[in-house]
Amino acid sequence: MANHRKTWSSFDEMRKAAEEGDAQAQSYLGVSFQNGQGVPQDYTESVKWFRRAAEQNDPVAQCYLGFCFLSGHGVPQEMGEAARWFREAAEQGDPAAQFNLGILYETGQGVPLNYAEAVKWYHAAAERGEPQAQFNLGVFYEQGHVVPQNFEEAVKWYRAAAEQEIGPAQCNLGLCYQTGRGVPENMQEAVRWFIRAARQGDKTAQHNLGVYYATQEAEQQAAAEAAEESGEEAK
Repeated sequence: MANHRKTWSSFDEMRKAAEEGDAQAQSYLGVSFQNGQGVPQDYTESVKWFRRAAEQNDPVAQCYLGFCFLSGHGVPQEMGEAARWFREAAEQGDPAAQFNLGILYETGQGVPLNYAEAVKWYHAAAERGEPQAQFNLGVFYEQGHVVPQNFEEAVKWYRAAAEQEIGPAQCNLGLCYQTGRGVPENMQEAVRWFIRAARQGDKTAQHNLGVYYATQEAEQQAAAEAAEESGEEAK
């Protein structure tokens, strides 16, 4: 993936550079049209600029163009073309493209279904810090699907994603602490991660917290009743 992305002092300067053939400026102009920043939102125009930059081998533009074909924004939805452009960018090290290519292999969209290829691209993206890829990789390691089951490795990737506020990763990390899979059993840590996931709306974490607090309440009630009975017997 190309480093040191350029900057321009104004939108007009960036647009002029794009019109003169600068690939990074073309990519940024595509984003502007996609999001309606500084120009009216126009998906067709965004695709035009993404394609110009992508054909100059700009990995960011290639990834965006792949997403346009994936979502059908500005072009007819075409999974094969999405896979083509994600691959172009992924092979240059773009983590978003690597993650999206992994998704296509895991779901068999635009490419033959291939879990080993999915894991390969998730791993590449995860190593570059892509949080959703880190979570997906953790799931593969926890389930032992395609890769050998390895709870410690699952925890490693869940934690990496959880620290980037991926709710399901926070919930799964909590479950690992609750059950002692890949980490020493630690209910306090489990609850901490369940709370973080629940705050993001993760339903499983919310359920787990509800069960935990209900259990705590029942145990406290039982202890109080036992203490009361013991006190009465001592009289």
